[in-house]
Parts: sequence; structure tokens; C-alpha cells
Amino acid sequence: MSTTDLPPAGQATPATREGAGAGPWRQPLSVWATAGAAVVAFMGIGLVDPILPSIAEGLEASPSQVSLLFTSYFLVTAVAMLVTGFISSRIGGKATLLLGLALVVVFAALSGSSGSVGELIGFRAGWGLGNALFVATALSVIVGAAVGGMESAIVLYEAALGVGIASGPLVGALLGDWHWRAPFFGTAVLMAVGFILITTLLKAPPKPAQKTRLGDPLRALAHGGLSTTAVTALFYNFAFFTVLAFTPFVLGMSPYGIGAVFFSWGVLVAVSSVVVAPRLQHRLGPVRTLHVALGVLLVLQAAIAVSAGLDAHAGVVAAVVLTGVPIGMNNTVFTEAAMEVSDAPRPVASAGYNFVRWMGGALAPFVATKLGEEVSPVLPYAVGAACCLVAMGVLVARRHHLGALAA
Repeated sequence: MSTTDLPPAGQATPATREGAGAGPWRQPLSVWATAGAAVVAFMGIGLVDPILPSIAEGLEASPSQVSLLFTSYFLVTAVAMLVTGFISSRIGGKATLLLGLALVVVFAALSGSSGSVGELIGFRAGWGLGNALFVATALSVIVGAAVGGMESAIVLYEAALGVGIASGPLVGALLGDWHWRAPFFGTAVLMAVGFILITTLLKAPPKPAQKTRLGDPLRALAHGGLSTTAVTALFYNFAFFTVLAFTPFVLGMSPYGIGAVFFSWGVLVAVSSVVVAPRLQHRLGPVRTLHVALGVLLVLQAAIAVSAGLDAHAGVVAAVVLTGVPIGMNNTVFTEAAMEVSDAPRPVASAGYNFVRWMGGALAPFVATKLGEEVSPVLPYAVGAACCLVAMGVLVARRHHLGALAA
């Protein structure tokens, strides 16, 4: 979902040259170690989903207060994207991965020991910093070590994303049914294992020849294509995280029930990211594929809103699960578009793009939950649908900036 320290467009790494034409699944052990740690990192996104009601009950907090677990996490992630390239270009990719993993281990464990919702929100912010350092560097490391070319590396990365998003709710449900604190401690243990694997199996990639300056990501956003992609992704992420953060309170299920819904959703995210998105993108091109994915997500958000208004529980569940298809498509296409749309170095373009897009993930959970609490459970999904429409409008209005994606 983000990239730093990637080779310039068109420049192959030694690994990709050596394995050109190989599939994404035949990779060195170091690549699988990094991808495995990425799975656990992405688990952290949906881990708290099944236990949000349990956390609210255990810490005597309102749904909107608990939604700040997402907001603090993604707000820090967004801001940290501006400095990940600065850090990794100075200390190297492996050291940045290990620093991010170490921070996640510490703050995930602290989250599990929280005595109040305020403490938990703060510890999730620290977790977001660690996750940003790890996730923003993982794809570049995979590209540098993988065989099969850039596309194979992205497929493998998106597969890790999909598996992580799918398994996060399942792990959260299984451990959270025992106690809401257990998923946090479980994540700390898994990330500690990832730390050991990367320490022992991954050879440190060379540092980039040119160091990234702190202001470079913001300057890169002056490019019309990159700013268009970033703003479109911001509105998409608002719709995405409305589904992820608010729906557990609408479902009214046990942790197991919520976990099953979002596990099914995550499976569709994974399959759509790895199978559907590349095929549709090759046939229609990136921009048209984004229109299709955003249009389908708009329809499904409207279906959730209508089902919630009619108290049609089965309709809500079905529509929520199906949103995994357009969400998976968008994740893959936006990742590739952000890397290719501008002439800025990929680490710089990615940092600026992710800074903007993750603001949608930071805003949506609190705004959607507050609207659902104080107005109607229908309204958050109506706003999500409107965000999809706005995103499509941005793509149309600024299509002249996206010529690089049609080339």
C-alpha cells in the first residue's frame, strides 16, 4: 500500500533481472520472511474490529471514543510517511524495518496493558508510527530481494496485505473472545518473531545513493498526477474505513460473528487484489479500473445504508462482505498508480501520496461513528457512497493530469 526506496521507474534490480519471468511465489527465504512480517503488520489494521464493542464495554467508553483507536493509528501513520524516506535513506531498509517492528512490539504490548481508553488511543498512535516505518519500507525491500520483476513483487506484497487484512479480524475474534487484551499481546509476540526472522534471514540492502530530504514528499505533491491520485485515494479511504471501523457496531454480533464477517471480507480483498485487479487493469487500464472499483463500492455502500435503514441484518452482512472486491481492486491499482504517475523518485512520490491518502483513514472512523451515534446508522454509509462519487468526479475533472497512467 506504500513504497519507499524503490528503484527508479524502468530500472531493474539485480534480483529482478536475474528472475525476470519468474512467478511471484518462487522467492528467496528472505523475501518470505519480510512478506510474513508484513502479513502480521497488516493484521493490525483489522485486529481490533471484532473486539471494538468489547473494548468499549471493558473500558466504559462510547463507540466514537473507541473509534479513535483507528484515528490515532492512521493519523500518526500519515504524518510518519513524510519522514520514513528521510530515515530509511540514512539508516538503510533493513534497519528501518527492524526499528518499525520493535516499535510495534512495544506499543502492541502496551496497548494490551491499557487501563483506560485514553491510554489505549495513545499506545495505538505509537503502534501507528512503528507500522508506518515497517510498511513503508517493506515493499522496497521485497522489490530489491524478489525475483520476477516489479509486478511480481507488487502481487506478493498485495497478497501479504490481503492475508493480513483477512486474518486480522479472525485472530482478533479468536483471542478477543477470551479477553479483549489478548489480541494486542498476541500481535506483540508475532511481530517479535518477525523481528527475529528479518534479523537472521534478510541481508541488508544497499542504502540509496541519494538521501531523501524532509520536504521532498510535500514538494512532489505539486505534480498534478500525483496530487490527483492522492486526493482520489483520500476519498476512497474514507469510504473504506467507514466500512471497517463503524460496521462492528451495526452488526451487533459477538467477536466470533464480527470476525467471521470480516474474515470473509478480507478473503475477497486478497483475491481481488491479486487476481481480479491485475487482469482488469491490463484490459481496461488503471483509470477505468479505478472508476469501476469506485462505482461498485458506491453501490455497495448504498446497499449497506438501505439495509441498515430497514434493519435487514442479512443485507448488511452480504453487502459488507462484497465490498472486499472493490476495496482489493482499489488497493492494488492505487499502489501502482502512485508509483508510475509522476516523475518524482518513487520513495518521495509514495511518501507524499500516502500522507494524503491515510488522512482519509484517520478521519473516517471517528466521523462515521459519531454520525452513526448521534444521527442514524444509515448516514455513515451514505457519506461513504458520496465520497466514492467525489473520488470519481476528481478522476474525471483532472483526467488530463493522468496521461502517464494511460501510456
